[in-house]
Amino acid sequence: MFAKLSGIVDSVLGNTVILDVGGVGYEVHASARTAGRLQGGEPTSLLVDTHVREDAIMLFGFIDALEQQWFRLLYSVQGVGPKAALAILSACPLERIGFAIASGDAAALRQAEGVGPKLATRIVTELKDKVGKIDMVSPQKRSAKASAAPLPAESDISHDAVSALVNLGYARADAFQAVIAARGKANDNSGLNEIIKLALKELAS
Repeated sequence: MFAKLSGIVDSVLGNTVILDVGGVGYEVHASARTAGRLQGGEPTSLLVDTHVREDAIMLFGFIDALEQQWFRLLYSVQGVGPKAALAILSACPLERIGFAIASGDAAALRQAEGVGPKLATRIVTELKDKVGKIDMVSPQKRSAKASAAPLPAESDISHDAVSALVNLGYARADAFQAVIAARGKANDNSGLNEIIKLALKELAS
């Protein structure tokens, strides 16, 4: 099956891309993230997953390997079809989706079309222990080397800090990410207030 297609973008209609490869137009379904970076008439290469059904062969394209990894991980959850996986990738930016799952923020996933409370909860439950295998640090924050691993169970201060930030109105995934970054900058003797202050600086930056 196809693994990669390189050609000229013929057209982009919503999240459907027509890619002209040697005079043959391939219909490729993509996330809003990928489709938004393509323009008609420009050369491009897309990584491709091929899904075969009784009545159709569907191609799903990705601008980079990271998005493809997330697509495959989401699709591995029972009840998540390829279109639902693309909808999640369209609704939840890659730099946030891992933190949303790791922090148990099912509400972030419910923003995707066709993803209800039960399915969002199932995704979080099934993938919570698997997201560490994917690099979840955004390119802008790689230099800070923030770890995306779940907060240690014994770290009551970290969990309390996340709860405090959520109570202040921040999304759980954002609070989780900020506390991880703050924990990396704090010293071993830092208390709850110090962690919260550092996390608030992260959120403000």
